[in-house]
Amino acid sequence: MIILGLTGSIGMGKSTVAQMFRDEGVPVFDADAAVHALQGPGGRIVPAIEAAFPGTTGPGGVNREALRAVAIGDHDAMARLEAIVHPAVGEERAAFLAANAEAPLAVLDIPLLFETGGASRVDRIAVVSAPAEVQRERVLRRPDMTPERFDAILARQLPDAEKRALADFVIDTGATLDATRAQIRSVIACLAGPAGR
Repeated sequence: MIILGLTGSIGMGKSTVAQMFRDEGVPVFDADAAVHALQGPGGRIVPAIEAAFPGTTGPGGVNREALRAVAIGDHDAMARLEAIVHPAVGEERAAFLAANAEAPLAVLDIPLLFETGGASRVDRIAVVSAPAEVQRERVLRRPDMTPERFDAILARQLPDAEKRALADFVIDTGATLDATRAQIRSVIACLAGPAGR
């Protein structure tokens, strides 16, 4: 199995690209979805988050807005949170890979692949990218997103140009969906050949 790390800064179209890989029959591990499940009702890291950040959880799991208020912009708080979240996500990722061991290609959709040292756990890296103005427009259309919050998120992420320089593949989502889909198919053909589809 070839493990492709899929990453990209906020608003670059990574979720769309991940779905396109799924549509082509490639198994995709979604790190964000794993985090949501781990932090949701009955999620196994909810008690640890409550212990580290009192008042940020309830019957519905982690109150993401309350947690965001205490963690975003505070380096020490983010480090404590990541020390809880990352090992649990790693266990989920390992289970996904074991369950899909026969697949010729698997994608690990990890937004902070470079920032969390995840690049060493994959065979190849695809970075999803778009022009900065397209990225900003996409992100600021999201509910509850502000320019300040967007800038704070970007400050935690490796700049797009650096990600692109580290990538084996760059998937440009600044054009049409069909153009993006063609790039996905090209990556699959390169890594897994016709048997990968």
